[in-house]
Amino acid sequence: MNRSGFLGLCGCALLAAALPALDFNEDDYGSLSDFLDEIYGVDENAGLTAFPVLNIPMGGRSEGMAGAFSAVADDASFLEWNPAGSSLLSVTELAFFHNNWISDTKVEGLVFASRYKNVGFAGGGKWLYTPFTEYNIYGERVAKGYYSEAVAVLNASYNFFSGYYFSGLSVGVNLKGAFRFTPDFTNDSEEVSAGSSAGSSAGASAGSGKEQSAAMAMADLGLLTRFDFLKFYYARERNVSAALVVRNLGPPALDDPLPTAAAAALSYRPLRPILLSFEFCLPVNLADPAASEAPYWAAGLSVTVARFLSMRAGLMAKTGNARIAVGSAVTLDRIALEVNYTLDLLTQFTPLNRISLGVRFNLGDQGRKALADEVERLYLRGLDAYSNDQDDEAQTYWEEAARLDPSFEPAFEGLALLRHIHEVENRINALNSLDF
Repeated sequence: MNRSGFLGLCGCALLAAALPALDFNEDDYGSLSDFLDEIYGVDENAGLTAFPVLNIPMGGRSEGMAGAFSAVADDASFLEWNPAGSSLLSVTELAFFHNNWISDTKVEGLVFASRYKNVGFAGGGKWLYTPFTEYNIYGERVAKGYYSEAVAVLNASYNFFSGYYFSGLSVGVNLKGAFRFTPDFTNDSEEVSAGSSAGSSAGASAGSGKEQSAAMAMADLGLLTRFDFLKFYYARERNVSAALVVRNLGPPALDDPLPTAAAAALSYRPLRPILLSFEFCLPVNLADPAASEAPYWAAGLSVTVARFLSMRAGLMAKTGNARIAVGSAVTLDRIALEVNYTLDLLTQFTPLNRISLGVRFNLGDQGRKALADEVERLYLRGLDAYSNDQDDEAQTYWEEAARLDPSFEPAFEGLALLRHIHEVENRINALNSLDF
């Protein structure tokens, strides 16, 4: 590891160590709660949907930007926000996430994402779990276990109309399966259901946990495109992205609707180190549209401080539960280490609470950058030959560039120019050879 990478790693570690040390007393927390409640109010329709794991981020850069990530979608955490992101990824990634959410509730995540030419694909999942213990009126433990929710995701996307001047329109879909496991608990007679650790007694309502458990299938749909606008630096990458997404589209689970939502998002990079993002989200209760949660928005900022170090922050302005997030990442040669801290009305100021950690492994780009560099080199050599009236050499270079990358439109434009010049020369020669 070089010196800059070591310093960046130390900086990330210091941030991770400093965040849990934030000292807020109850008065501070109450003041903050009252302040956010006064601004954003209370949403009477909040909490009516099933599978809360779908609303809890795994971690990574997307959480550090408070979820304003649907238009960014440029690393493995795109899987939670926009399924169209896989066909525009620059590298193949394997990512692991751990999120200390609230109290003893934790979320583990895993994502693998890659692409071949204009086809993107990914797979992953996340698992939320929290210990469950029930005591009777005598303080005796009568049931225990883990309440858990798991989501598995398969992703595919395709980038249509991609070329040198237009990055294309990516269309993606996530197919998701979710499972909720509830441990057995006592009935109204304080009798423990069958299968609990304390055993069962006569007359117990067997399978109470099973009755509350559920499995569900759903889908995400996404669109993503990128283009240049008000760009004050030179780079191949586009500096503006726009996205439309529908998340968690599916039927109710045990009569409880899924947290379905439609989102429109935009990201803008005015300068290479600075990324701004914005997202507007419209929750939809498919079972009862009148009971839908209030619309909300999120804004995020990511700043590359040095080649190896980036910082990010975000605000989700959601009625009843506004969210503030900050984070940092250290990117070394083939690995990125990330840490985030999230503050909202669910936060408890205890050590390591609401801290998420992530690690992303860069598995390479399958030679895409090397190919792009070679195509550009051939094109420039063709321009140099053309400027020196060496049309045959220019044609050879441009034909090779077009063969290597059929979407590299400048090479085809150069070949079309040569054909036009040859046609004009042939006409002139034909006119000069006329016998009067």
